[in-house]
Amino acid sequence: MNKLIEVHELYRYYDTHCAVNNVSFQLEKGQILGFLGPNGAGKSSTMQMICGNLAPTSGEIRITGIDMLEDPRGAKRALGYLPETPPLYSELTVDEYLDYCARLHQVPTGQRREAVTSARERTGLADTGSRLIGHLSKGYQQRVGIAQAIVHNPQVVILDEPTVGLDPVQIREIRELVRELGREHGVILSTHILPEVQEVCTHVQIINRGKMVLSTSIEGLAQNMDAGSMVFATQQPVDSAMIMSVEGIRQIENLSQCRYRIYFDRNRNPAPALAARVVDAGWGLIEMTPEKLNMEQIFIDLTKGDLS
Repeated sequence: MNKLIEVHELYRYYDTHCAVNNVSFQLEKGQILGFLGPNGAGKSSTMQMICGNLAPTSGEIRITGIDMLEDPRGAKRALGYLPETPPLYSELTVDEYLDYCARLHQVPTGQRREAVTSARERTGLADTGSRLIGHLSKGYQQRVGIAQAIVHNPQVVILDEPTVGLDPVQIREIRELVRELGREHGVILSTHILPEVQEVCTHVQIINRGKMVLSTSIEGLAQNMDAGSMVFATQQPVDSAMIMSVEGIRQIENLSQCRYRIYFDRNRNPAPALAARVVDAGWGLIEMTPEKLNMEQIFIDLTKGDLS
């Protein structure tokens, strides 16, 4: 089954406040979904409902085709979850803890040792089985948290802020681990680190004030990041009126002497006509550079002000 998670018209009210408002999406095998939203947007409530820790007011959640409300135990068997603070026991060794988690997930007795060894190897913990968790670095403790989420080989892995508090080297290692998990599982990655989404995820969703305001692939996001602006420079000052007469250009801004920014309709590329206009007028074209929005700007644009 390719559809690992199906969320349909999900609502969650706290008294009269609607924290999650008509959210729908799907997750398929091989996808790494970056789930973003500002504080108070409804992201945590949505994640908790998907994991079965919070009941929705209305809506449907299916995990590998199993309805979360009708058969929560069956649905949760296909889930592995790493909360923002890993649920670790510092007085246990890595193997003792992972064996305990395997028992909680009802891994058969004869398969537990193999499951624990596989989880350690996949998360870069091969030589740490006998070490106390409390003696491990922050990065390795995070790896143990991910290992407990996959020890029962779930089809869906949900990771909540897996790189918080790690140093740059550890962040790079965890990101590579998430990519590896994405090859065999469906992964939901909740994070506030925007470059992480671009580097790791195949799809991205942004929720704001309970509503989904963006749901697209990373390729679609890249297209959205093509901003409708361009900087150009000339040897001589230009006639702004003549520039504005080029089809698609909406505004021209003077940045400095003989250096300008134009804004244009995104579905029209005025670059060829603009270059021809500058050359024909004899102004001497020196530079023409399209500008791109970054992920941070898209996030801010989608989550500020009125949703309309």
